[in-house]
Amino acid sequence: MTTDAHHRTARGDSPRRRLGELGLGLVPLAAAAGATARWCTLPTSYLLLALALYAVLAVFLYRRIPPGPHASLGPANQVTLARAGLVLALTAGVPYVLASTETGAWWIIAVATVALVMDGIDGQVARRTASATPFGARFDMELDSLLMLVLAALVWRSGRVEIWVVLLGLPRYVFIAAGALWPWLRAPLPERFRRKAGCVMQGVALLIALGPIIPLPLAALVAATALALLVSSFLIDVAWLWREAR
Repeated sequence: MTTDAHHRTARGDSPRRRLGELGLGLVPLAAAAGATARWCTLPTSYLLLALALYAVLAVFLYRRIPPGPHASLGPANQVTLARAGLVLALTAGVPYVLASTETGAWWIIAVATVALVMDGIDGQVARRTASATPFGARFDMELDSLLMLVLAALVWRSGRVEIWVVLLGLPRYVFIAAGALWPWLRAPLPERFRRKAGCVMQGVALLIALGPIIPLPLAALVAATALALLVSSFLIDVAWLWREAR
């Protein structure tokens, strides 16, 4: 086979490879959503919503995967995609009674804990396989943000904390919206351990607030403390960007 023919074949295989990888991503979603529906007695509409959410994600990923003759998700992003199946299974549960029962609350805690643990695995895979990319880092970050927003919404839906707890999942989205108005907010930020620690703290606080054995006043206190620390961290970054812009 000539070199040109080889490249044409590779280009032809690339879309099929991407579709195959995205198809495999349905497996963890089907497992997580199916188990959630059965364990928490959710209707068929829950499963359809989970599939619709995955379809939206699949289209977005298919369009965003960096082009090239061997374009694919790569091993690290495949781990992130598997984690996305867990996150979307929780996302689809927000409109339902998933968080309002003790069984549902413990199930959310279990699934979210696995998703949080997997957050450290895709980074290790990326480093060990030399497959780290800006696309992968963005995919991972956006999935983290979605998980925090979903957990905050589920805590609110559980009735354990008032609606203000949803603010715990909004700072990044507010930051992005502000960046559309003030371009200096879109400048790159230096790596800080504070942000990674803050993300972990945010998730742990939401899981604690959701825990059925946690007294309601303590759940609200934990959520409020996490919100104050998270907002403080974002304000530090905003101040740094403002000084750099000036």
